Amino acid sequence: MEKSRPFILFFGPTRHAMSAYEELQDAAIVQVVTSTNRQEFFEDIAGNFDAEFIEHLPSSCKFICHNGAGYDQIDVKACADRGITLTYAPEPVTNATADLALWLLLESLRQLNPYLNSLRRGNFKKGAPFGRDPEGKILGILGMDRIRRALKAAGARYVSFEKLVSESDTISIHVPLNAGTEHLIGAKEIGKMKDGVVIVNTARGAVIDENALAEALDSGKIGSVGLDVYEHEPMINERLLKNERALLVPHLGTHTVETLRKREMIAMENARRAVLEEYLRTTVPAHAGI
Repeated sequence: MEKSRPFILFFGPTRHAMSAYEELQDAAIVQVVTSTNRQEFFEDIAGNFDAEFIEHLPSSCKFICHNGAGYDQIDVKACADRGITLTYAPEPVTNATADLALWLLLESLRQLNPYLNSLRRGNFKKGAPFGRDPEGKILGILGMDRIRRALKAAGARYVSFEKLVSESDTISIHVPLNAGTEHLIGAKEIGKMKDGVVIVNTARGAVIDENALAEALDSGKIGSVGLDVYEHEPMINERLLKNERALLVPHLGTHTVETLRKREMIAMENARRAVLEEYLRTTVPAHAGI
């Protein structure tokens, strides 16, 4: 008796890696979800893959192949409890996110945002604050991931969290969001920082207490910030929106054609290997033994 073909469900269209998508259809039946809420699909498919959603998945579901590096929106434990293996795509995001982090850092140091706003008001650069050079500044890179390594300058050295917070002129955040890193930077930590410190966050918004960040920016304790991520996306703290020294972009660290293509390809490669019962390329660390 011929073995039935495995079924792969896509929670969104493939935009760039079409050749990989077509090849995947040779290994499995592929279907794309068109519903946008749980009323239409499991009484709402939109949003996080929380424990409730995962509980409604059929017993035949054995793999979730995510196309991003961050997977805090997926309940890893709930997946493991159901025998579902989660894969992710960590490598493709490194260069694009590092590029954006460096851009946010330099532009925040140079106070680009106030200059742009001054220009649009017809004042050219009148009234805009002077920027600062990166030369001679201490850059604290918070995190031990691929993006941190891509940004690390020659001669960089490891220091404790407390030393990094208190001695850095600029701080770039590159840690994943989990129970141990939520609000890792709060009012207490900001209070220990140098006056006029520059903070860049391209990791996850909730790593920083956004209210404490806005308060310190308004008071001048923080000189400027460059943010790609926010604590309650897509909502952004109103005080940050109103402060010219906050350079804000809408979570576009990996929003390039090339990076998305690579992310799609890795997710589909993991899906192909899953249905062919081959070794998965990038299983999340917590599921390595499943």
